[in-house]
Amino acid sequence: MATQQELSDFLKNVERRAFKRSIYHVRDEEAALDIVQDSMMKLAEHYGDKPAGELPLLFQRILSNCTLDWFRRQKTRRALFSNLSDFETADEGGDFDFLEHVVSPADARQVESAEDTTRRAQIFHEIEEQIAALPGRQREAFLMRYWEEMDVSETAAAMGCSEGSVKTHCSRAVHALSKALAAKGITL
Repeated sequence: MATQQELSDFLKNVERRAFKRSIYHVRDEEAALDIVQDSMMKLAEHYGDKPAGELPLLFQRILSNCTLDWFRRQKTRRALFSNLSDFETADEGGDFDFLEHVVSPADARQVESAEDTTRRAQIFHEIEEQIAALPGRQREAFLMRYWEEMDVSETAAAMGCSEGSVKTHCSRAVHALSKALAAKGITL
């Protein structure tokens, strides 16, 4: 079981990487901060009693789920269900112009189209599925090295194996992922 200090140290160490990952996905600093904070709170509330070695993978799963939840909430908020009769003009004889009532974003270049958002979410989902399909040791090595940004020696110590084994597991995982994603037409 992780002690309070181990949990606190883990959260301090993972905070920056989690923020970078979140901002990459949602492209909004405030939303990324909220996602990371929610993820940390959920880890501490629900899994704080788990062994310290399990915290990295649990946190990554929680962070992924919080990110997906954010995208779902955004989709719901963007849905527009209203009657055009709700947008009547003040003058009785005037013509209604819907475009006058639509609020445009401050910077249209930063707004991602729904198609791009959906495509990115689908690719992220496919990547997650392919990572989940990897053999356990390959998945563990891959996530520690590339998601957690741990170096080879840290990963080897966490996995209880040699550095050579970590390199082999990572190489096989990357090869398997690139082959599986290429078969689905996804190139990164």
